[in-house]
Amino acid sequence: MSLLLLLVACLLTCLGQIAQKFAVESWRGQSSGVLAKLRSPWLWLALASLGLGLLVWLLVLQRVEVGIAYPMLSLNFVLITLIARFVFHEAIDRRHWLGVALVLAGVLLLSRHA
Repeated sequence: MSLLLLLVACLLTCLGQIAQKFAVESWRGQSSGVLAKLRSPWLWLALASLGLGLLVWLLVLQRVEVGIAYPMLSLNFVLITLIARFVFHEAIDRRHWLGVALVLAGVLLLSRHA
């Protein structure tokens, strides 16, 4: 159950970050007024996802030691990298992919401890 909550927290946080990116992209070419930007559904999705992610994260911290739980959030780095590459078509260099592989190895090591 703790691992499932941790994955949900990661996914919600990633969704929030992706929605932030879409919100900023949707603002290109718009008026620079704050009220116009506040009407962005992407912005509200980002806020809702990050807020819900925070609540799930608090549940995780009740069940898992912070020294194990927090490094597991580095899965966000992996997920965001994949989304940057395949959704936003951003270039990812070899060093970055090596970092992704090292993060995955670290998460695998930690998950065996939990």
